[in-house]
Amino acid sequence: MRIRLVSAVAASLVLAACAGTPARNGKTAAAAPAAADEAEIGQLYTRLAAAVERYEGSAELASSGERERAAREGNAALDDLRAAALRCHQLTGCEEERFLSAFDGLLRRDAPTTAATGEGEKPVGEEVQTEAGEGSPLVSDLPETARTITLLKGRPLAEVIAVNEPVKASIEEWLTQYRPNLIQAYVNYQYLRQLMWPEYQKAGLPEALLFGFIAKESGGKVHAVSRSGASGPLQFMYSTGLRFGLSTSNGFDQRFDPALSARANAAYLNEQLRVFNNDLELVLAAYNGGEGRMGRLAGGGRGRFWDPSVYGALSPETREYVPMVLAAAWLFMHPERYNLEFPRIDTRLGEVVLPRTMSLAELSVCFGQEGGSREGWFRALRNLNPAYDHQIGLPPGTHLTVPNVLEAAFPRLCAEGQWQTLAAELHAATMPQVAVASASAARNGSAAGSAGRSRYTVRKGDTLAAIARKHRCAEVREIASLNRLRAPGYAIKPGQTLQIPVCAR
Repeated sequence: MRIRLVSAVAASLVLAACAGTPARNGKTAAAAPAAADEAEIGQLYTRLAAAVERYEGSAELASSGERERAAREGNAALDDLRAAALRCHQLTGCEEERFLSAFDGLLRRDAPTTAATGEGEKPVGEEVQTEAGEGSPLVSDLPETARTITLLKGRPLAEVIAVNEPVKASIEEWLTQYRPNLIQAYVNYQYLRQLMWPEYQKAGLPEALLFGFIAKESGGKVHAVSRSGASGPLQFMYSTGLRFGLSTSNGFDQRFDPALSARANAAYLNEQLRVFNNDLELVLAAYNGGEGRMGRLAGGGRGRFWDPSVYGALSPETREYVPMVLAAAWLFMHPERYNLEFPRIDTRLGEVVLPRTMSLAELSVCFGQEGGSREGWFRALRNLNPAYDHQIGLPPGTHLTVPNVLEAAFPRLCAEGQWQTLAAELHAATMPQVAVASASAARNGSAAGSAGRSRYTVRKGDTLAAIARKHRCAEVREIASLNRLRAPGYAIKPGQTLQIPVCAR
């Protein structure tokens, strides 16, 4: 049984206060005495250790069923930790990094009122419950702690990111013409967070960096495909994806799987951080422009990203890419500094079981803007169920992951009734198709296939949906019908020849 993470909320408030204080080099003379008070500093370190021990002890209380006492103990420990951290900030010679490290360590644990469940334990941020039927969403947006106190290889990410002129210019881009893109990327990511963030967390990488990638690469659209063939929320090329465990399984390109792509991305970053001696800018440049090229330009300590000899040798795309990722990560950590407000979203997930054959497109229509969603639910439904083509009817009994608000609305809106009927009617509508012979067939008097069809040989990394996109007059269902491919997987394999409908000229 999952239980309430009471102290996670308190932790977010504590760290927000600590993180919001000025940096040490910004202290005023009045705030810092001329000489270090070693005795008081020692007492603060002792308070730090005692507060952490008290916080950890509250977990034992929770596991023994003393929930209320555990909550009191955990919150009291965090209050004392906060007070000690604020006092440390005022004292010359006091190492604030000790407190930041302690906060980061607590972030990586379950909240103190969570019983240790071993394998299958839910990461912080997912829906938890106290008693059967009693929901307890945590914080609808990300806690300040997860945004601001985050480490990259033992260093605060805020120190790693140089907010120089290119990054400032990129921040302006995100806050002006790309502000809608940034907000939408944040919304999309929130529904994917509990699938992707645990992979970064296990790899010891900061969440802000994950968001920076998503904002720049795909905007949180799981099925994004670039002109060069990079695919998925983190835009892996097929060969690179294979290198990090992303293959094709039962016709499904795993680059579109949020959790697997996050795992592969984290593995790539950790590999390249070792190669480039934890130089984040060089690693980002390698992700975009190729590690081979970056190795030749700056490998072995030959240069930094911003060095003219390196920066000037890069493509305009990579020169723009790196500061844009860094700027998105920075805004994720510090939105309040830039008059930026990310929306609060209930990201708890639920499940529905289809009572009849339905597609994700039909569900998007019948759910409408339930729950006050201005954009509707099409993107969330696709992102949370990446293995299914949105146009394909899924058989009765199919289990789908949906935002929690839609689980309760499903019987009323989509299981039956006027909106389900309307959605089915609209989905059944088709555009007129006029099939003609291919150009080669017209010239030669014969075609490789029958009139109105061409042939396509499946390549590695292909999916039926991707093939349909390449042939703008072909739909997934038509290709599947012509080639007798079975729903819902529509399995295909490299080397297989498919018949494809062609456009009228």
